[in-house]
Amino acid sequence: MKIAIITISDTVARGERQDASGPALVARCTELGWSIASTDLVADDAFQIQTLLKRLSDEEKMDLILTTGGTGLGPRDVTPEATQAIADKMIPGFAEEMRRKGLERTPRAILSRSSAAIRGTTLILNFPGSPQGAVESLDAVSHLVVHAIQIIQGARHD
Repeated sequence: MKIAIITISDTVARGERQDASGPALVARCTELGWSIASTDLVADDAFQIQTLLKRLSDEEKMDLILTTGGTGLGPRDVTPEATQAIADKMIPGFAEEMRRKGLERTPRAILSRSSAAIRGTTLILNFPGSPQGAVESLDAVSHLVVHAIQIIQGARHD
């Protein structure tokens, strides 16, 4: 499975803050036995996000793209919109499950605008920007990821 992780943050892109969420996702994926093919960093800019998602999906043929950041309520939080703009299909159940599991820990999880989409044969999951929120969101759906990718890539439902 080819996996890319993208940190989406203006302050990290400008070098004003260290990226903690991307490395946290890399560590959790490693614990799950998944290897990372690519890590990227981009500002909270819809065009830049869309361009990177398209390249990773269409040219680099990633099976899974995990993004962290840009899913909140702030004026620069545009990750879900950027993802939807390039998506072939949205998968609302993944986002619903991430929020449901998050609500077990904090009532603020309902404010997350995390989303999930398919582009071509790539599954794209948008996670919150905090390391804990990103890892907890991954954990909420990780047991479904491999099967979902298999179905996206043409396997039959069993």
